[in-house]
Amino acid sequence: MDIQLEKKKGLKPKHYGYIALGLLVLFTGYKLIFASSVSTYRTEKERLSIAQVTEGKFDDYITINGNVAPIATIYMDAYEGGRVSEKLIEEGTMVKKGDIILKLENMGLYEQILASESNLALKQNDLRSTKLTFDSRQVEGRRSLATAEYDLQRLKRNYEQNDALYKDELISKEEYLLSKENYELSKKQYEIVKLQTEQDDQLRKTSLTGLDTDLQRMQKTLSMVYERLDHLNVRAPADGQLGFLDAEIGQSISQGERIGQINVLTDFKIEAEIDEHYIDRVKRDLSATLERNEKEYGLRLRKVYPEVRNGRFKVDLVFTDEKPETIRAGQSYNIRLQLGASSDAMLLPKGGFFQSTGGQWVFVVGTDGNEALKRNIRIGKQNSRYYEVLEGLQPGESVITSNYDSFGTAERIVLK
Repeated sequence: MDIQLEKKKGLKPKHYGYIALGLLVLFTGYKLIFASSVSTYRTEKERLSIAQVTEGKFDDYITINGNVAPIATIYMDAYEGGRVSEKLIEEGTMVKKGDIILKLENMGLYEQILASESNLALKQNDLRSTKLTFDSRQVEGRRSLATAEYDLQRLKRNYEQNDALYKDELISKEEYLLSKENYELSKKQYEIVKLQTEQDDQLRKTSLTGLDTDLQRMQKTLSMVYERLDHLNVRAPADGQLGFLDAEIGQSISQGERIGQINVLTDFKIEAEIDEHYIDRVKRDLSATLERNEKEYGLRLRKVYPEVRNGRFKVDLVFTDEKPETIRAGQSYNIRLQLGASSDAMLLPKGGFFQSTGGQWVFVVGTDGNEALKRNIRIGKQNSRYYEVLEGLQPGESVITSNYDSFGTAERIVLK
């Protein structure tokens, strides 16, 4: 009797083919399902800018554009108003401090000077008259004092003689008493004249001091008026170049009106504007460099203006050593402003994507180069060439760096 052998259970080689086929179908279906659930944008690869993330030194600087300006600008305002009678210097001319640029005329100021001179003359006459009066009284008072002193000495001597004679009973008592009374009266009169003379001297001193003070005050006032008259000659406040002059012959200029400026050309500065993104990092005394004819020139950030306009703020830079020989006011230069020291970092080339995403996410190209997926990242500092990548990317990965505005809300980019 034949024994029937039981067939062994298990996978046969042909089964592996079936399994592989099934897995392929499942994977393809999964991709189709996943792709259909993700917003996709299709575009040609050649129309995009794609850059690779690298490791290297990150130079913490920014490139800014600045214009050369005079180291200082001094404005000319009219100290006194008046009509322009003469224009001696034209715009663009080099001037020295004190040079007369304009001459003005002011009839009201001339009349004021004449009135001040007249008042001063009257005050001087009053002072002279008062001095003469006090001098006369002083002479008269001293004459009266001398007479009173003489009478006192004479009557005192007569009294002392009569006193001795009366004691010897050589004269009558009436004659003695009369000499005594005359002496005492003369003594009182002398004291009165002396007191009056002292008071007159004190009054003279006080009055003349007050009059002298008033006279000095009027002389000072007249001197100030003369200075105002000299201010009708508009002078250069410093050595330099007359930048602009807003005045013509016959034109009326108001007091305090700005009529021109002097550009001080002993040195130059560079005025630049910087994006407000860097306002917390830009400080005084930062270093910068300017390249001209393959030579670098050192700069120092001298001033940061606090006001922000249209998303930008203004700074002034000055040369730390030599400057270009051909430098002129109005020239434009590209300047490299150093914000910090260099450091090792992951670097992503700059591109238009930053304006679309703010640097919060990017599209990372897959290894096959056929698609790119949205990925969140974190960017640190930036310079004119690179962004510093802090999180979200690895060296060697490729990123679409061109503008993302056309992608809409897509989270996946198919590259043809």
